[in-house]
Parts: sequence; structure tokens; C-alpha cells
Amino acid sequence: MSNSSSITQFLLLAFSDTRELQLLHFWLFLGIYLAALLGNGLIITTITCDQHLHTPMYFFLLNLSVLDLGSISTTLTKSMANSITDTKAISYMGCVAQFFFFLFLVVGDYFLLTVMSYDWYVAICKPLHYGTLLGSRACVHMAAAAWASEFLSALLHMLNTFSVPLCKGNAVDQFFCEIPLIL
Repeated sequence: MSNSSSITQFLLLAFSDTRELQLLHFWLFLGIYLAALLGNGLIITTITCDQHLHTPMYFFLLNLSVLDLGSISTTLTKSMANSITDTKAISYMGCVAQFFFFLFLVVGDYFLLTVMSYDWYVAICKPLHYGTLLGSRACVHMAAAAWASEFLSALLHMLNTFSVPLCKGNAVDQFFCEIPLIL
């Protein structure tokens, strides 16, 4: 990926320069991260271990929990690391990777919620055909299509965003790399 700009790192400038507020930010985000980790971890463990929950609705919910866990891990971990080490820098390639994975996981939520809405539609409007329309094979195909679509979408957005010459400096007024602020 060639970019004619000479930016080697970005500065994430969303929070205060005061050390006490940075530590407060770290502890607050750590609490949010641990709550999300615990909640999504419990959902994933419960659905995986309980045979009664191996239905299409819970299969999609498992995928949604994995996506949510990944999206919060993509942004909050770097922000917490910057707060605790009193730095604001993220490398150019780190920003590209964070941008891609965050977009991949957040766009995946939308694609997966669309698939889940079809699941609910079939369950409510065609309950007698539910087993034939949404068998395990169809669910896997729909989830795989959602994951492939989100990958392609994130890849195209990332390539388009970082192929544009970046000429307005390297300061990003956010705690993670985001399209409008980078452009």
C-alpha cells in the first residue's frame, strides 16, 4: 500500500494531558473492557457448552458476541496502553491495522444483525418452515457470507482511505484511528 505522505505515526489526542485524568481514563476503560469481556465470554461459553442452545438464533448470537469482543479489544487496548504509558503515538501500520480490524468487526455487526433479522422473520412469519429454511448448513453459509462481506468491505475502505495522500498532519482527535478524522 503506497502512500505519498511522509507520516510514520499518528497522535491520538482525545483525552487530557493531565496524568491523573489519564489514569482515571485507564481505570474507567479497564472496567468497561472487563465488563464486556466477562459478558461476551459468558455468552460464548454458555452457547458453546449447552447443547440446547445449538439453534440458529444462538449460533448467530455467538458470532455477534465474538464480533463485539473483537471490536472493543481493537480500540480500548491501545487507548489503555497509551494512557498508562503516558504516550499518544500509534504507528502508521498500527493505525492501518486498527482501522481495518475495527471496521471489519463493526461492519460485521451490521451484516450479522441483518442475517439475524432474517432468522427472526422466518421464525415469526414462517414457523412451520423454520427447520427447512434455516438448517445448520444454511446458518453456516449465511454467517460465512456475512464474515466474507465484512472482510471485503473493510478491506476496500481501508485501501481507499490510506491510498489518499495525508496532508493535514498526523493528529487524530480521537482515541482510535477513524475514517473521518484520518481524512
